[in-house]
Amino acid sequence: MTDTPDPPRHALTRDFLLDAGFAAMIRRAMPDAVLLTDAERAASIRAILDARPDHGDGLWLFAYGSLIWNPTFHYRARRVAGVAGWHRAFCLASRGGRGSPDNPAMLLGLMPGGACTGAAFCIDETVLEGELDIIWRREMVTAAYIPRWLAVVDDAGKPFGAAVTFTINPDAPTYAGDLPEAEVVRRIATARGRMGTAAEYLFNTRDGLHGLGIADAFIDDMARKVEAVLLPPAAC
Repeated sequence: MTDTPDPPRHALTRDFLLDAGFAAMIRRAMPDAVLLTDAERAASIRAILDARPDHGDGLWLFAYGSLIWNPTFHYRARRVAGVAGWHRAFCLASRGGRGSPDNPAMLLGLMPGGACTGAAFCIDETVLEGELDIIWRREMVTAAYIPRWLAVVDDAGKPFGAAVTFTINPDAPTYAGDLPEAEVVRRIATARGRMGTAAEYLFNTRDGLHGLGIADAFIDDMARKVEAVLLPPAAC
């Protein structure tokens, strides 16, 4: 038996992904974007599976952003995990979903350097093909990310295998890893799209991490700065 996500609390659902609604939304918001075809997505999945470093009775997926609090895929187990050599950053500009062409949202990606603590989900082999299709429809609707295998450690620092991880593609048109922090904060505080607001994305990520017992200084600091923009000034 695999665990299923909780009843939908978010606009991004399994059905929306399977019915190609998410891809259609991105196409409308970003008509110049190059979306992966079904064949290209399938080839990308096959490439990552062909490079699989080990074969247990399940595949690990490392989550560091919205996959933590809205996975949309079926999984058998979840645990706190970390990766070395990569760190969270608001480095992906999204004109669809939680932003617009005039005011792109800023979403998370993994950039080289440092370390990152998040969640590792174990997907059962019996449902692997279908669940990876769901994940790729979501994360690889364009080539904004590069899927790769990264070594993962548990919350005690002990290695337990390798996990599929979506790292930022610095060559993609959506890459925005060089923006000043003030502009990143402004976009997160003001961007809104079909999926909701960029601020909700940030706060849900913070709360999802806290729910796992993870205090991420970068995410907590960004949340405070965005909250300061959203909250009205205190009265004298």
